[in-house]
Amino acid sequence: MSAALTRSALLRAGRSLAVLLVVLALTFGIFYLTPTDPALALCGKPCDPADLEAARAFMGFDAPWYVQFWTFLTGIVAGRQYGSGSVVVDCAAPCLGYSFQLHAPATSLIAERFGVTASIAVGAVVLQTVVGVAAGALAARRRGGILDRLVTAVSVISASAPAFVVGLLALVVFALRNDWLPSGGYESLVEAGVGPWALHLILPWATLAFINGAIYARLVRSSMIEQLGLDYVRTARAAGLAERTIDGYALRSLALPIATLVALDTGVLLGGTVITERIFGFSGLGSLLLDATSTADLPIIVGTTLVGALLIVLANLVVDLLRPVLDPRLAAGAGRSRRADGASVDVPALPADALTASTASAPAVSDPTAPPASTAPSSRQENRS
Repeated sequence: MSAALTRSALLRAGRSLAVLLVVLALTFGIFYLTPTDPALALCGKPCDPADLEAARAFMGFDAPWYVQFWTFLTGIVAGRQYGSGSVVVDCAAPCLGYSFQLHAPATSLIAERFGVTASIAVGAVVLQTVVGVAAGALAARRRGGILDRLVTAVSVISASAPAFVVGLLALVVFALRNDWLPSGGYESLVEAGVGPWALHLILPWATLAFINGAIYARLVRSSMIEQLGLDYVRTARAAGLAERTIDGYALRSLALPIATLVALDTGVLLGGTVITERIFGFSGLGSLLLDATSTADLPIIVGTTLVGALLIVLANLVVDLLRPVLDPRLAAGAGRSRRADGASVDVPALPADALTASTASAPAVSDPTAPPASTAPSSRQENRS
């Protein structure tokens, strides 16, 4: 790795850390500095003022806000203790808070539910990426045809449909009426095996893929239509390259935007799929967050929010670090072309051996309307910068 790439990676990592600190400060301020008093749940009913103050002191809410924030930060790094004397509750690092309603650290509760949410999120992202990219590529190749209109119509409907509507329809049609698939519940991959695990996840995967796959289809369709109209595609066709090979190079130029979208969706879904988990009866991070919201369990709310933000930031950081790998032109500083309107466009470089092999077997095509090469340059040469 060159020195420039190393500096760029360190700079991006520093920016991601700064974003996390800002999110942490905002999350702490929004939830812990609100009029809601978490000590009321610990105090119970009836609760006189003396007991309430004792509960606030035990939870650490009697200190100034900046002391609470510093204690929260140090708890993430080194852990913390609640209470003093003979009554002490330990919260090991990384401590995101302690749920006195569930009598467990927020980190432990999030870790227990994370596997369920990860199973939903990873499968849904894979399915929506494959289906969305394939649908968008086919629609771009058959622009204006029946398949293109069908993909466009379905993508508009899926992007507009609420998640709870799609989930309930899938549940009624495929589980309740026809009994083709399980209606809900999570089966552990370790305990039940791959078959039951995947069978119970088909409906959540399909629901999320139907909703989010429309973005991939529309992105790939519009970008491929633009790529297929560039000069390098016309050059490849004139050289005799197969259409499937040309489609591969056009899709290769979309690796970076697709990877960015995949990373963002992965981080968001890993942070919790609240509606989908509730519809299909999954006990993941989304259900944990929803239950904590209904009971005003602030440590759980703050913990799940921070975990979701951390996953999104890390996913985008990974894509930023992989940008030179996904698109070597960013590292080489080459591969820029200009369209007829003067706009700068990234184009993939076709392999020289493929063009050489194709031009060797392709007949020469001459344009009778073109001026002689000795008197005027071709318009295509003028169009490249």
